[in-house]
Amino acid sequence: MTKANQSKVVSNRGRNATLIAALLGWMFDGFEMGLFPLIGKPALKELLGAGASTSVSDQWFGVIMAVFLVGAASGGVLFGWLGDKIGRVRAMSLSIVTYAIFTGLCGFATEAWHIAVLRFIASLGMGGEWSLGVALVNEIWPGKSRAFIAGLIGAASNVGFLMVALLSMGLIGFIDGIHTVLTTIGISEESSQYLIANSAWRFLMISGAVPALLIFFIRLFVPESKKWETERAAGSTSNWSNIDLLGILAGSLSALSIIYVWAPTATDLATWIKVAVTLAGLSICLLSFLYPVRQYLRRTVLTGRISSAQESQIVRRMILGAALAGVALLGTWGSIQWAPKWAAKLMPNVEKITHGDGTITPAVTYFAAEKTQAATAIGAIGGTILAALAAGRFGRRPTYAILCVASVLAAVYFFRGHDSFGTSFLIAAFFAGGITASFYGFFPLYFPELFPTAVRATGQGFAFNFGRIIAAVGGLQTSNLLKYFDDSMSKAGSLLACIYLIGVVIIWFGPETKGQSLPD
Repeated sequence: MTKANQSKVVSNRGRNATLIAALLGWMFDGFEMGLFPLIGKPALKELLGAGASTSVSDQWFGVIMAVFLVGAASGGVLFGWLGDKIGRVRAMSLSIVTYAIFTGLCGFATEAWHIAVLRFIASLGMGGEWSLGVALVNEIWPGKSRAFIAGLIGAASNVGFLMVALLSMGLIGFIDGIHTVLTTIGISEESSQYLIANSAWRFLMISGAVPALLIFFIRLFVPESKKWETERAAGSTSNWSNIDLLGILAGSLSALSIIYVWAPTATDLATWIKVAVTLAGLSICLLSFLYPVRQYLRRTVLTGRISSAQESQIVRRMILGAALAGVALLGTWGSIQWAPKWAAKLMPNVEKITHGDGTITPAVTYFAAEKTQAATAIGAIGGTILAALAAGRFGRRPTYAILCVASVLAAVYFFRGHDSFGTSFLIAAFFAGGITASFYGFFPLYFPELFPTAVRATGQGFAFNFGRIIAAVGGLQTSNLLKYFDDSMSKAGSLLACIYLIGVVIIWFGPETKGQSLPD
């Protein structure tokens, strides 16, 4: 074999290893993200105590999901910054360790706020893994493959969502078997009962630490991006400064202040104060998260590598991307992510049935929440791939606009067309999940095309993850809408789904990048 052929083989192996590592990372991302929406109810029931009202539980559910989204947004900018400064591979390894370890620690929480804090730290790594993996794969794989690869990225995450639903059904169905395994390997009876109580939510959380093993594969087999190495050789990476990270800290604190004023503990605050804090917090967060990139760009302008016009274009595209992601993420986290919880309310699991004559039939378990999450995840696996392929064939802007219209229709039909759990409910969940999740196959294709190599990880990390801040603020209102509509998820979910209509307009302010190569 010639040296040229050897080089080609190594290159192919490197590309394949990169894709495998990234897909596994995104799959575990989906697993982590799917955990709390599915097990939040039994977890909060235990942590808040039997005396907690449904309203308080719903508020904490919304707060914990919002904290997770803020952490992911902060992590997307933080680890994106690291990826542009120290390299995609090293930063991605750090991000995976962060989200795996702190998700596992959630299994030992004793208060609701413990979950919020640990999920915040875990989500820092999760947000970073998305931006780094997308940048690395797009820079290593050839342009003709990028549409299909983008679809796989979105599909991999939803495979993780599906795994959570299947694992949960298996754990509940074979709870005695799990107890036997735990005691067999030396875990005490008291500890075993602690882990498997309340639908084994602690065991599921602890299992979230498994992805930490992925870093060994990454460090051994995944090559660094040649595009990034070229930027480093040219001296571009030296323009990133550690002091700029204060912007990310300020942005995180301002976003967390928004969550605080809407939390169940802030009941004494007037609504106008909450609204004022929200608007001020969003403004500060936007400027703060933009700060590291703007400082880098200003230094780069001074060196003559880019012009002032290019600097302005990059910032505009970051804001555009954040708006596009905000629409999709708010639609998902504000409505569809509540579907498993809604399903469980429509069809609660039944442990036993006592008849009028006093006889008791064997236990019945409907798995409404798990089946609903599985239906939405299966739909999403296909939807993400189809959306990316459609964007590659028909163009980015028309595809996004069509996805927005279809998402409104699918979500409204799901929420307004059903008031009981059954086959029709699951079919509607399949289509709603598939269409609303299709954006997560679109973004890995479109966002890398908006930014040059030097700021790609940070730029797309900001764009996708600041959208999570928007989703967090909007998602906090789901519990308030539920109270306003007398606990009707049907009405609250339908109203929030209308956010997709804004995306139909926003996308036309963005560039059409079909057929163009990644900018250098």
